[in-house]
Amino acid sequence: MRPTRAEIDLEAIAHNYRVVSEVAGPAKVLAVVKADAYGHGVVPVARRLQQEGARGLCVALAEEGLELREAGIHTDIVVLNGAYGHAHGEVLAAGLTPVVYDIAQVEAFAAAAGGRAFGVHLKVDTGMARLGVPLAELGRFLERFGAIPGARIDGLMTHLACADSDDGFTAEQLQRFTRAQHVVRAHGHRPKVLHAANSAATFRHPSSRYDLVRCGIALFGFPNAPGVEAALRPAMRLRSEVVALRWLEPGAPVGYDGTFRAARRTLLATIPVGYGDGLMRMGSNRGAALLRGRRAPIVGNISMDLTTLDVTDVPGVAVGDEAVLFGSQRGPDGELARIDATEVAEACGTIPYEVLCAISRRVPRFYGPGPASRS
Repeated sequence: MRPTRAEIDLEAIAHNYRVVSEVAGPAKVLAVVKADAYGHGVVPVARRLQQEGARGLCVALAEEGLELREAGIHTDIVVLNGAYGHAHGEVLAAGLTPVVYDIAQVEAFAAAAGGRAFGVHLKVDTGMARLGVPLAELGRFLERFGAIPGARIDGLMTHLACADSDDGFTAEQLQRFTRAQHVVRAHGHRPKVLHAANSAATFRHPSSRYDLVRCGIALFGFPNAPGVEAALRPAMRLRSEVVALRWLEPGAPVGYDGTFRAARRTLLATIPVGYGDGLMRMGSNRGAALLRGRRAPIVGNISMDLTTLDVTDVPGVAVGDEAVLFGSQRGPDGELARIDATEVAEACGTIPYEVLCAISRRVPRFYGPGPASRS
């Protein structure tokens, strides 16, 4: 079998949850596990977070929440994007908490509830401009909401657009959220919980924490908060092995379109991982991998199934040696080397979220404590 796999450190995720919980307190943590837990595998991750006592989980889609219920996850699950199509009855039957931002959604849930009471979290748009009731339309929305039998606002939320980069705009959003709270209460609603903070806001904006914080990327090892030092551990390690070695003479090209030509006599290693596995092609001739604790540059274009590395400066390299695309590796001298998803993202002109979420389903996930937890 191919030696390429993603190793998921569940102990690191549990550790990160505890770090976030300590920072957020007394607010409780809603663990965001959408997009297959940011590529880490939603069911094993959700089970571990449930064991840790997470206040609840957040998913983007109803089908993600239903998958968790089918897997035996019983904690609260908030569906951040609401229900599309005709899934309203399934959402309520599974005990999922929908987020609403359009009166037609509330009416559809009421029809599915058949006269029974049901709770929702109401999303207000304070500046993200994607989903949410605009503040100027909130009063009219609430008047119509009040006429729908059984509908109850259990939570009030918003989404911060620039918590990692623009303190001024974040403050404006929080001020608008305060106004939204006044409007909601003036219409007779008493939400049990307020929430606005994402990972970056949890670390950088204490006033945004309210009753709950919604943390995703921080649980997987990245605070997404420049300048913040947090004892988080990356939870995914992407590794493969060398399957071929060959020497190239100066001037020889490598890979599709010959985008790399050897400037010296070069030892080339081939590893069986490529963009079909989620290794971003933008990392061609920019990224690196770890072999025997040393960095080996990616040379030539990353192809669908294979990637080539310049291992000329890696003493003793051999077929079968481990190659780490991101994560940590100990060299023969025992020293720990690391390439993390932030570095990969910078090389590819993207963000760590995309690097993690991109790892495809054909890369098997292996679960257990990783080097960070064992060291």
